[in-house]
Amino acid sequence: MQTAEQFHFTAEDFLTWEENQAEKHEFVAGEVFAMTGARQDHVLVSGNIYAALKQHLRGTPSRAYISDMKLRVNAADAFFYPDVMLSCHSDDRQAEQFLSHPSLIVEVLSDSTADYDRGGKFVAYRKLQSLQEYLIVDIDNRRVECFRRTADNDWLLHDYLGEVDCNLTSLGFSLPLVDIFEDIETA
Repeated sequence: MQTAEQFHFTAEDFLTWEENQAEKHEFVAGEVFAMTGARQDHVLVSGNIYAALKQHLRGTPSRAYISDMKLRVNAADAFFYPDVMLSCHSDDRQAEQFLSHPSLIVEVLSDSTADYDRGGKFVAYRKLQSLQEYLIVDIDNRRVECFRRTADNDWLLHDYLGEVDCNLTSLGFSLPLVDIFEDIETA
């Protein structure tokens, strides 16, 4: 992730500024970071997960969103663009610019963002009271790390590797890893 020109914004100024930008930017505590394009495998995996969630949610008030929808984490003074997120909150169904109450967030790792997705970004995401599960998808290792919030507000890791299903307990839904990594060439 690269820092955009040295700007320091309020959240409201950022929203206004970003509307007129050609690229997407993330915002953390006044700093703005330009987002780079994703490689094909990243886009395919994100799309596979989105498609499976969209199909599963059909006929429910819950909605899946792909990477062009912003997420606001007010407690971290931040805006992000998760690869996939899901919300069942009525306020989010009315939202125009950003969501604030996702129950599931998915980040597909890339070389440039892996440490941040596992570190600082996850620290910010954990401040969302609505968040129940956070998936980190590692394409190179065909692995999914599912962090699930416990009743004690701790985060428990469920590691999925091989020909298994990733259990999304907040949805009562199992997503096979073969579906997540469909159309991805093996090295």
